[in-house]
Amino acid sequence: MAEKAHRRGAGSPVQGVSTRSVDDLVQAMGMSGISKSQVSRLCGEIDDKVKAFLARPIEGDWPYLWIDATYVKVRQNGRILSVAVIVAVGVNSDGWREVLGMDSGPSEAETFWTAFLRKLARRGLRGVKLVVSDAHEGIKATVAKVLNVT
Repeated sequence: MAEKAHRRGAGSPVQGVSTRSVDDLVQAMGMSGISKSQVSRLCGEIDDKVKAFLARPIEGDWPYLWIDATYVKVRQNGRILSVAVIVAVGVNSDGWREVLGMDSGPSEAETFWTAFLRKLARRGLRGVKLVVSDAHEGIKATVAKVLNVT
């Protein structure tokens, strides 16, 4: 998941994707159909890998950190809601870029950013000298408070 810097919520990441859609994709790839139990098993495996990736230790110094959010529509309890998806991408002292974290929540409130950056710090994020983001007030306050970067 790492690459040189000069190159480029809740539930399952594939929650809401129908068995029929997965079956269509599998068939388009030239394989035979897929059952509901196979889709559930595959989604469970994907969930486990994503959770492990997002919980892995962050080692070394990460002087450059990009953080931002986007809003996506998700289905929760039969309703379509708009949720914030926040992402942190860092460049380490060797010049390698990597996604360090991702989370989803109801909004970009300061409390959400604070919890996200504290989680990254607990996993080992350190050595941040520059944070690149938009001028969102919640981000600015959290970065100063959690990472001691202005």
